[in-house]
Amino acid sequence: MNSIHANAIVIDGLIISKWDRSVFEDMSKGGLTAANCTVSVWEDFKGTVHNIAQMKSLIRENADLLMLVRNTRDIEQAKLERKTGIILGFQNAHAFEDHLGHIEAFADMGVRVVQLCYNTQNLIGTGCYERDGGLSGYGHEVIAEMNRVGIMVDLSHVGAKTSEEAILASRKPVTYSHCLPAGLKEHPRNKSDEQLRFIAEHGGFIGVTMFPPFLRRGIEATVEDYVEALDYVINLVGEDCVGVGTDHTQGYGQDFFEHLTHDKGRHRRLTNFGTVLNPVGIRTIGEMPNLTAAMLHAGWPTRKIEKVIGGNWLRVFKEVWGA
Repeated sequence: MNSIHANAIVIDGLIISKWDRSVFEDMSKGGLTAANCTVSVWEDFKGTVHNIAQMKSLIRENADLLMLVRNTRDIEQAKLERKTGIILGFQNAHAFEDHLGHIEAFADMGVRVVQLCYNTQNLIGTGCYERDGGLSGYGHEVIAEMNRVGIMVDLSHVGAKTSEEAILASRKPVTYSHCLPAGLKEHPRNKSDEQLRFIAEHGGFIGVTMFPPFLRRGIEATVEDYVEALDYVINLVGEDCVGVGTDHTQGYGQDFFEHLTHDKGRHRRLTNFGTVLNPVGIRTIGEMPNLTAAMLHAGWPTRKIEKVIGGNWLRVFKEVWGA
């Protein structure tokens, strides 16, 4: 592990791996200071509460490696203690159901990032795989409440119109926590240059993913291709509002992807990812130091690396969550 990576605060804006000791050990090996860890996609309120309880139990059982993150001080403390801070996040606001009060309840449980929609329509707006009706009236209320209680609005799998309206509605920075530029590969999940500029111009944040179906060279990609994607976005919007959101799915098999890619986890097929094979050099979370090495090899100065590998996320989380 090079000294830049070892000394930096390293934050992954999105991991949806199969939570167990082996993944947590790999987080430690990869030098991760904190990660936004998915605990809800298609689950309802009750199912999501169960997932949160399960994750907190895992944090206690693996307290030598992990701690729960409720604020940015916790992230800084995780760095000091050489632990990985677990940020509780949702990839769908389905668990809010039709009850605004659930939002504060989840914030009290420690939830800090919530994606409004996962691929399709819900009560709030529309996902990226169907005709986009925009942000609903309830959606406007949800965003206002998320702003109030300090939960970051995520728009990665959200449709273009709903995203635009959410960016304008939010008083606090919103994020595409894990996306790639359509300028490198056309895909319903990738964001156009215009969309990337729009979120940045309105104070938002872009986490760049390495999920292979969305990368220019797909499963042929290497860690250098991931750095290329990061640089593409930085060249559009500047280096201060870009970070890493790998979308690691470590430990899961094909059944999991079948569940994710069917509407509500069980109905019509929305997309087919095909083979999911992460880029050479960063196949696993433990290989995260290779990303910093590839940034160095690409000629990135230390300050730029430190910002993109985690410093930028830390700053924007502070803006959304408060001190």
